[in-house]
Amino acid sequence: MTAEERAAFTGPVAVVDDDPSVRSALVRLLGSVDIRCVSHPSGSDFLSSPDLHEVDCLLLDVHMPGLSGLEVLDEIQHAATKIPVVLMTARYESDFAARAIEAGASAFLRKPFADGELFAAIEEATGSAVLR
Repeated sequence: MTAEERAAFTGPVAVVDDDPSVRSALVRLLGSVDIRCVSHPSGSDFLSSPDLHEVDCLLLDVHMPGLSGLEVLDEIQHAATKIPVVLMTARYESDFAARAIEAGASAFLRKPFADGELFAAIEEATGSAVLR
């Protein structure tokens, strides 16, 4: 499917990361291409919010205090919510990308990542073009 055949992605996207600077940077970046965002400092905060049922994609940090990204992903799947999830981590683990996809993530990113990598991961996860 070409970018022209895909519908343009507008969000909203949920950004869940315990690092406030990462959250705000991702919200600013996505806002710069007119994607609406909501952000949450923890997995439990996201899971208890109305955003759980309203977002079109979730950018989810793997390593956070409280619930890990994989635990949040598991909760989402048990709730039978069909949110495409892009897992992100700054820690290198050689087999983690394969484990993340096997667990149900649509894509996996290693921090730091380029803007284009993020846009491509969202496009892969949602089947919609991020940049028009």
